[in-house]
Amino acid sequence: MIRHHISYTNPLTHFLDITITIPDNNHQELYLQLPAWRPGRYELQHFAQKLRVVTAHADGAAIPVRKVTKDRWLVETNGAAQIEVRYSFYARQMDGGGSWLDEEQLYLNGINCLMAVEGREQEPQQIQLAIPADWQIACGLPETEPHTLQAENYDQLVDSPLIASASLQKETYTLAGIPFHIWIQGSCRPDWKRIKQDFEAFTKEQLEVFGDFPVADYHYLNEILPYRFYHGVEHVNSTIITLGPGELLMTPALYKEFLGVSSHELFHTWNVKQIRPKEMLPYDFTGENYFRTGYVAEGITTYYGDYMLVRSGVFTAAQYFDELNTTLQRYFADYSRNNMSVADSSFDLWLDGYKPGIPDRKVSIYIKGALTAMLLDLQLRRATSNQASLDVVMRQLWEEFGKRGIGYTEQDYEQLVLRVGGEEFRSYFDRYINGTAPIEDALGEALHYMGCTLQAEENAMITERLFGFKTVADTQITKITAIAPDSPASTALSIEDELIAVNGRKIEQNLQSLLADTDLMQGIKLMLFRNKKLRQLRLEPSQQTYYTKYSIAKRPNATDSEKQNFKLWLKQEF
Repeated sequence: MIRHHISYTNPLTHFLDITITIPDNNHQELYLQLPAWRPGRYELQHFAQKLRVVTAHADGAAIPVRKVTKDRWLVETNGAAQIEVRYSFYARQMDGGGSWLDEEQLYLNGINCLMAVEGREQEPQQIQLAIPADWQIACGLPETEPHTLQAENYDQLVDSPLIASASLQKETYTLAGIPFHIWIQGSCRPDWKRIKQDFEAFTKEQLEVFGDFPVADYHYLNEILPYRFYHGVEHVNSTIITLGPGELLMTPALYKEFLGVSSHELFHTWNVKQIRPKEMLPYDFTGENYFRTGYVAEGITTYYGDYMLVRSGVFTAAQYFDELNTTLQRYFADYSRNNMSVADSSFDLWLDGYKPGIPDRKVSIYIKGALTAMLLDLQLRRATSNQASLDVVMRQLWEEFGKRGIGYTEQDYEQLVLRVGGEEFRSYFDRYINGTAPIEDALGEALHYMGCTLQAEENAMITERLFGFKTVADTQITKITAIAPDSPASTALSIEDELIAVNGRKIEQNLQSLLADTDLMQGIKLMLFRNKKLRQLRLEPSQQTYYTKYSIAKRPNATDSEKQNFKLWLKQEF
């Protein structure tokens, strides 16, 4: 068994001291590999930059160790039977994928700092924590001895984050004989009765989709922070959620986010942790794992996260539509949808999927993925007269791939959808998954079947609607942040132009109100700084409008059959 001992001397430095003990060695050389990325965020993160002073010892003496790549080390063992590798790790990143040490807690994502012994990844692994005796550990791994955790292999080791402290709160609910543990670290006043009731409801709904649960128990590990934050990451039988501010946890706005991220991450227990793209089975932590099905892994999960809340009665239909409308606003906030498909954007996650990127280059696999998942769900219901839905597709993915430990390809997923819905769904993939066709008409038609409509509304912001540019303003400057292609602004303005006056009036966070008192059909005169040089220009509105807003609403003239379709979709009365 490979053992990982974790200790520290001064928590205020945030440095952990890690010792890996490697027994039963019979090689002259050992290679150690630290992951370059973590599941749930498909970009290289170079965790090795947070390691300090890697040394190796055998029989009480130092032995040679040297780096051979940015995150791989070679140990010359000289045939010693037991090797110790020691190093320090800087644990000061408080988000769903990081690690943190202070005087109150140790929060650890093993993927950040625990090395794999190449060739021995399938052996049992142990974590021993040198922490205060009164500290409790929240983790998906079993605690075999006080402050000692056991993993079946390296993958399970680094896929099982932990929180250790003296102030953890915990409640448990049980469904289908499976315990679901809700852990909270941080200052807040949880309404446990309400939380457990709502969590039970959406968990039950998810279990009904798939039929059974992939693991024996589940742990929601919540870092509730004293400042505004939102992040969640899925793991094999747990999730880490970082959320704040803690004093607002039970207020409607933050509690809605708490429910949404928890439902989303629970759905990942099936979709991604078990129903996994073939390119990621197994994970290769040394570099990029390219895949084109992020719209399944993340997009479908994003759709189901909130969808399970309305189907379970935790959200009202109105609350659910508010969430859908937010998703629509994000999707139509720029023109990237015209330039890259959601499948290509999945492949490019490793390039710039988690950065703003250049203007209008790529779509979000979360946002467009969720909208195309909803479109597919509604189209399947309509095409089969409610005999099939996306539930059927997900259940079959689980039965045919997830349960059997077989990775699926994009062709596997497409063929499964065609089997459920018919050959007519080939155009769905051609147009909306592998292509960049507008989704508005198809989504509107699908919503009509549910007694709903996709409403288009002109943007209330004059600069966006008539001239095609967006701004951000503070007390000092008003700056251009986005420009619609082929708009009046596109031939006159540039990103990061600093607007200082319109029609001779100084702009002081009042651009819209100044424009509201202007005959806009006569155009506007702008003064601005570009690269520190003063410029004057004139903008004329065109016949088009830009940055249209979309929302979903019930149709007042919905028929009885459409209202029944609505009920079958959301499990709520129209």
